[in-house]
Amino acid sequence: MQACTVLITAPDEQSANALAEALVSERLAACVNILPGLTSVYRWQGEVQREGEILLLAKTQKALLDSGEFVRRVKALHPYEVPEVIALPIVAGAADYLAWVEENTGAPPQQPEK
Repeated sequence: MQACTVLITAPDEQSANALAEALVSERLAACVNILPGLTSVYRWQGEVQREGEILLLAKTQKALLDSGEFVRRVKALHPYEVPEVIALPIVAGAADYLAWVEENTGAPPQQPEK
């Protein structure tokens, strides 16, 4: 499993919380950190914009990005026309934490038959 951290910006707390809850409950992310207080300066439709935003850091598997499933879900929930969804590889980390990310993303583990 290749783990990655996905950066997503949201316009407000309500959107950030909805995205985080959906991604974790749908097993698209093992954990999402919500960091308020971000200021973004960017060009949109030919104009320089400056907006307050909230940054989400989602820990997930690269395979969920490669399949398109993660990005499709973010776009379905996000109020922006073009949401930021940028993945950074996790090149090293605590083995038990990375195992936890794998265990809590993707398909749920199979339950033994009784």
